[in-house]
Amino acid sequence: MELLKCINVEKNYGNKKILKDVNLTIPRGKIIGLLGKNGTGKTTLIKLINDLLIPSKGEILVNGKKIGIESKKIISYLPERTYLDKSMTVEEVIEYFEDFYDNFDAKKARRLLADLKLNTKEKLSKMSKGMQEKVQLVLVMSRNAELYILDEPLGGVDPATRDYILDTILNNFNEKASIIISTHLISDIERILDEVIFINDGKIILTSNADNLRTKENSSIDEIFRRMFKC
Repeated sequence: MELLKCINVEKNYGNKKILKDVNLTIPRGKIIGLLGKNGTGKTTLIKLINDLLIPSKGEILVNGKKIGIESKKIISYLPERTYLDKSMTVEEVIEYFEDFYDNFDAKKARRLLADLKLNTKEKLSKMSKGMQEKVQLVLVMSRNAELYILDEPLGGVDPATRDYILDTILNNFNEKASIIISTHLISDIERILDEVIFINDGKIILTSNADNLRTKENSSIDEIFRRMFKC
């Protein structure tokens, strides 16, 4: 059974169609790039999958069931903007996640934060935006989820830290899980991608195995993207 399936999904805001007849199947054990320019519907699709928005039309299934309380238990979501309470220390946030999520591994979170040399006794309000984003990513990847959805996980961090984050993503999900990464930093993430989904103007215009696409076009995913979306 597919991990995630979108069937004829549309989302309208008034008379404006943001997503148009999206059909999508996500298997298990894959790292998938959701790629498109800003404003093409990536974040709207992600919010629909996370039950933060309601489709205007169509259906979204996780493990063959409609999204809801059960799907939220197995989806670990990193939004584009930080949502953590900045008055809390990192340790307090870890304890909050441990209480809130049955599948949260606090020991793993503390180990990953130590690797990044982040002080768990420090308040989030005293940290830079990049450091806060590192904390949030570690928390998301420390859940033993079945589907990880990461919306722009590399935006606020330096290139050296990006490599560490990508390795963390690679090393912290199991073969029964999948990861969807939405980003515009394609050259930074393409080395870890198994599959790619190109979205433009609210429509899925391409889905492909990443290696097959590179071979077919004799180009990197980044180069293919730049050609397809050239202004």
